[in-house]
Amino acid sequence: MENLFRFEKLIIWNDAIIYAKKVYVLTNRLPKSEIFGLISQHKRAALSVSSNIAEGSGSTTVNDFCHYLDIAIKSATETVSELLFALEMGYLTEEEVGPLYEEAQVLIRKIQSFKKSLRSKKRSKK
Repeated sequence: MENLFRFEKLIIWNDAIIYAKKVYVLTNRLPKSEIFGLISQHKRAALSVSSNIAEGSGSTTVNDFCHYLDIAIKSATETVSELLFALEMGYLTEEEVGPLYEEAQVLIRKIQSFKKSLRSKKRSKK
């Protein structure tokens, strides 16, 4: 399949997709009693990261794109909170949470760096 959309070429979008897949796999191991609670919320937040990057890439202004990147960062942060809650509840172990926690930190830094790059390109065009 040919890449037709701008977001498909973004490393941060690809990284967010990989992150969401890992969250999906891990949350499927949570108790079935959490299917309409933590599982559902965690999956939505994880998928929201890549979705907001994609949605923002369709923006016509840098400021609008950066707004969506901010939402992507917030969604990634939300997934971390949910991982920590699952850890507190004893649903997950530190060995399971640790790698995703670190991956979220890296992903957030990459999104922030991309956002900074967009803003600097905008300033250099003026």
